[in-house]
Amino acid sequence: MILQTYNPQQKLVAQYASAAVIGLGVTGYSVVRYLVSRGLQVVVLDSRIEPPLAHELKREFPNIEAHFGAFIEHALEGHALLVTSPGISLKEPMLRAAKKHGAHIVGDIELFLQENQKPLIAITGSNGKSTVTSLVGDMCLAAGLESLVAGNIGKPALDALTDKYDYDVAVLELSSFQLETTYQVPAESAAILNISADHMDRYDSMGDYVLAKARIIRGAKRAVLPRHEERLAQITNVNEILGFELEKPSSDNDFGVVKKSGKRWLVKGEQRLMLLQDIPLVGLHNVKNVLSAFALVDFLDIPLDVLVKAVMNFKGLPHRMQTIANVKGISWVNDSKATNIGATATALNSLEQNVVWIAGGQGKGADFSELKAVVSCNLRQLILIGEDAVEIEAALSGLLPISLAKNMYDAVDLAANIAVAGDIVLLSPACASFDMFRGFEDRGEQFKNCVETIVGSTSSSTHGDAL
Repeated sequence: MILQTYNPQQKLVAQYASAAVIGLGVTGYSVVRYLVSRGLQVVVLDSRIEPPLAHELKREFPNIEAHFGAFIEHALEGHALLVTSPGISLKEPMLRAAKKHGAHIVGDIELFLQENQKPLIAITGSNGKSTVTSLVGDMCLAAGLESLVAGNIGKPALDALTDKYDYDVAVLELSSFQLETTYQVPAESAAILNISADHMDRYDSMGDYVLAKARIIRGAKRAVLPRHEERLAQITNVNEILGFELEKPSSDNDFGVVKKSGKRWLVKGEQRLMLLQDIPLVGLHNVKNVLSAFALVDFLDIPLDVLVKAVMNFKGLPHRMQTIANVKGISWVNDSKATNIGATATALNSLEQNVVWIAGGQGKGADFSELKAVVSCNLRQLILIGEDAVEIEAALSGLLPISLAKNMYDAVDLAANIAVAGDIVLLSPACASFDMFRGFEDRGEQFKNCVETIVGSTSSSTHGDAL
């Protein structure tokens, strides 16, 4: 059975009378609300017996047909429009079968992009997306622009349309999973902050992962890209490319760092933007984040003093190089959001102090031998927890002292007995968290609780970064 042909010149919601929503998490529920508000008949599927928002669906939409439990290949027969949640792979047999029979498969971001009429800033990357997205939103707000910060952060994007939220500019953090189901992203500026191995359990190769990230550039007027990332060097299908790097800019469109009169400045071309020492976030990776934020809002012509003030007032996000305690000269740093090798490598490379490093969890198919490059003399000890602890130990054996811990409490207790004044104890797992925790937030909170229980806390910081 071949279903109706999709017309790219017409909005999806105007072409279909019904749709199947696959996945009933926060995103899926927002899709249901949006489609119902646009007059479509909706059916919902979720492979879980009790999806998180099943009760809300039944209460708010009692007439919607819902099927919970294991997906079956023929469950979507007859449905022409499928809206799938980001966590569901397009390789799912049920989706493959539906696509073969002509179904049109999209995600919530594609539906948002088709209806959004306001300027759009889009951000992806293996690491730093949330920090940059939040900072860009703050920059816009400081300039008096109401910003919608959504996508992979904040509220679901479609809720803004359903609830008729009044905004001046949309700032979207987009994961590779979300980008898989978009066709183009008509952004004023779109950034790929960095590329490192992640989600290798979902992609057949690093090349496939890069291609998914690169979809953010389709339809963008200008691209914000790291200057020396060879895997992104082939991106030329945009009107303008704004590069950024921790070095002198190579053109007036580039953002970088220069030293003048003994001080380091962030600059665009020859124009000074702000002193590096005035950035409240510590670590060179955060300098890159600030540079990319400046580049992303460049088209808005916001006064420089407004942008600088927004940066100086920005306190960062929890679980991202967050100092949670400083006891007896030892800093305890929560970088639980480092769920891949690239994020952890960035964290370790940004610290000059001696480090007791806590890592481990679910590796998502990553090659832990890549961590060898960040093992240096300032790493005093590696303490491993979680599902892939033994695999990480094998990859780094002989390079530094390694201990295995049963759980987070044991890891913190062991670190407390090893660290001395001047050290940093860094939780930067390089892994996903779902083997032992509800998510990276839960992992970070448990780390914080263990630190408070074992060593106490003299730091009131909840958003600050490592010293």
